[in-house]
Amino acid sequence: MPSVRVFSLICVLSSALPCAAAAETVWRETGSLAADEAHQAAAAEGEHVYAITNDRVARYDRRSGERLAISCGEAQHLNSGFVWQGRLYCAHSNYPHTPELSQIKVLDLATMRLTTFHDFGDFGGSLTWVVRHDGAWWCNFARYDESNSQTFLVRFADAWQPTGRWSYPPSVVKHLGKRSISGGVFRDGELLATDHDHRWLYRLRVPPEGQVLELVAIEPAPFAGQGIAHDPKTGGLLGIDRAQRRVVFAEPSVPSARK
Repeated sequence: MPSVRVFSLICVLSSALPCAAAAETVWRETGSLAADEAHQAAAAEGEHVYAITNDRVARYDRRSGERLAISCGEAQHLNSGFVWQGRLYCAHSNYPHTPELSQIKVLDLATMRLTTFHDFGDFGGSLTWVVRHDGAWWCNFARYDESNSQTFLVRFADAWQPTGRWSYPPSVVKHLGKRSISGGVFRDGELLATDHDHRWLYRLRVPPEGQVLELVAIEPAPFAGQGIAHDPKTGGLLGIDRAQRRVVFAEPSVPSARK
C-alpha cells in the first residue's frame, strides 16, 4: 500500500475532541493513497479503491496507487459510495440548487458507466449517503445552514416505502456549524457518521422507540469529514483527507488506558 503511515491518533486528537461520552475506540491511520478525485468520499473492493469527486469516480490499484479508469456518465454532486453485489452505489444531489433533487447513482464496475439507480425527486433534503443494511436501504437527507437540525435519516424497504425516519440529536447538530452529515456506515449494530470536516466519527444508535438517534460516543479518526466506507480487505474503514487529496485507510484500536 503506498505512502503507509502507522501512528496513534490518541494524543494528537484528544485535545480537539468535543465533550461527549467517552470514546472506547480510536481510529488510527494505517495507510493512504494519493488521488486527485479524493474530494467527496472513497470506497473499495478487493484490490481496487474508488475515489469519488463531484462528477466522476476513479478506480485505483490498491497496491501501486496507479489510476486505472475514470467513470463516464452524467453526475453533478456525488457524495458517499459503497460497493454492494459488484456495483458501486453513490448518493447524488443537485446541491446547492433548489428544489433539492436527489438520486442514487450506480457505477457498473465492468464498464465504469455511471447511471441513475433510483430517483427520489424532491424528498426534502440533499442525499449525502446511502448504504444497504439489515435488508433495507438507509438514506441520509441533509439540510444546511440554519436548517441543518432538520437533517434526517430514512430507512426504505426494497420497493422504496419508508419504514422509519430519524433526526440527529442536538449533541451532534451543535458541532455541524452550517454544514451537515456527510457520511455513514453501520458497524457492530451501530451507526458511524461523519460531518463535513471534523476528524472524528459520531457513533450513534438507532433507538427501539422514538425518532431521534442516540449519541453513544465521538471517536477520533484520521478522516477529515466527508464520506466513509467499509474496507472489505482489511475489515477497517476508508475515507478521505480532502485538503491533501488522499484516500485514508484506518483500523480501530482501544486506548491503552481502557485495554
